Amino acid sequence: MLLELKNVTRLYGTVIGVNDVTLSLAAGAHGLLGPNGAGKTTLLNLITGQLSPTIGSVRVLGMGSRSNPNLLRRIGYLPSTEGMYADVSALEWVTYLTRLQGFNAYEANGLALQALERVDLMEHMHRNISTYSRGMRQRTRLAQAIAHNPDLLILDEPFSGLDPIARHSMTSLLEGWIAEGRSLIIASHVLHEIESLTRSFLLLGSGRLLASGSTDDMNELLADVPSEVRIRVNKPRELAAELLRVGLVDAVKLIGTEDLSVSTALSAQLGRFLGKAVTEGEYAVSELHAVDDSLQNVFNSLMKIHRGSV
Repeated sequence: MLLELKNVTRLYGTVIGVNDVTLSLAAGAHGLLGPNGAGKTTLLNLITGQLSPTIGSVRVLGMGSRSNPNLLRRIGYLPSTEGMYADVSALEWVTYLTRLQGFNAYEANGLALQALERVDLMEHMHRNISTYSRGMRQRTRLAQAIAHNPDLLILDEPFSGLDPIARHSMTSLLEGWIAEGRSLIIASHVLHEIESLTRSFLLLGSGRLLASGSTDDMNELLADVPSEVRIRVNKPRELAAELLRVGLVDAVKLIGTEDLSVSTALSAQLGRFLGKAVTEGEYAVSELHAVDDSLQNVFNSLMKIHRGSV
């Protein structure tokens, strides 16, 4: 397994940072989602061994995470804060941090050059970091995270403060990383950043793990949460009347000659009803989908459930 947490709680005095989190993740790319203050950084610090759990256990790549140099050599970490020296070059910075992984000066320099080439900083690698744009600094930090060829890359809010061009560059780099079959955990409170890289995510709120799995898994959990569904059918008026009569929808709206939009809190039952009606030849349904089935909608709905407003 990539990651195994069992009943993990982290307390800061009387403040709960992470609250009784249990999960298992296989190798691959995973998004860690949640609003600011949800506990994402605390969870990442537990995974990287910077913090130890108050209660529970953390295993990463089959090893305990706390004070484990063997594990740290297999992890690349990009924290949310920069923490770089301004008066050194990107090459010096990445080489220095790579040497801390146990490589000699020659090996570290070669690995740093490879990483800087990968993040497209070769042209500027001898300039002081103080002269870099936000995007260039972020690419330097990514280079130090990947220079030692880790098995797992962990990124905490890597898109923060980047302009659209820098965001696109970062996304392309991470897509390449995933395409190589390497593992990635990326934390963000901006959903489209995660959605562009993976459809597997963990949703964190108030230190609790609210949900985990693919977007399809989450949509199944939300099958009976109020939603708007669009149906393209050969007899929309007849179907609208029948759905209202049997109580499967709260409201209907005809759109054009074949489209029907319905509001329902019984999506699963509606799907079974339509499947039976099509099988029996009562209707010809050519399209059926939620009006907003994006990750944003999934996230918003799960947060409403957590707050008790659904």
